[in-house]
Amino acid sequence: MTARGAPLPRDRDAAGRARNGRPRDGLGRPLDRGAAGEPTMPEDLDLTPDAALDRAQELIDAGRPFHAHEVLEAAWRAAPADERDLWRGLAQIAVGLTHARRGNAPGAAALLRRGAAGAGGSSRAARYGIDAAAVAGAASALADAVTAGGAGPGAADRAQIRLRG
Repeated sequence: MTARGAPLPRDRDAAGRARNGRPRDGLGRPLDRGAAGEPTMPEDLDLTPDAALDRAQELIDAGRPFHAHEVLEAAWRAAPADERDLWRGLAQIAVGLTHARRGNAPGAAALLRRGAAGAGGSSRAARYGIDAAAVAGAASALADAVTAGGAGPGAADRAQIRLRG
């Protein structure tokens, strides 16, 4: 809002969709405009499924699940219809990891369980070397742990979620 209460103009892409041009911290939380933030993934990220999985795993392993979510979300948007549940599920697991690191146990558990259901139920996972049952099991186990009071930075670090074997 401006000093007079008028809303500030929103950052929009060429199609008119709202973008958030504010810098973000390492867990994806918006910072004040002009603050130094973490680099985010480009809006037009275009990776092969294998490259997306490799990059997302690198980011998860580095404690940057929000950024892994951005990579997986780009793969989800680009995926054929019969693979979208898989990619959406993987992206939701990454967001669940983000919420776990932020200390948001209810949000983490909900997204981890939703992601486990989506990724774990995919018949397309093996195509990319994904052990869907193992990914879903690890996400479900973390959901149980954060529900029992284990949310916070260490919870996601202990998760051991491997997108591929």
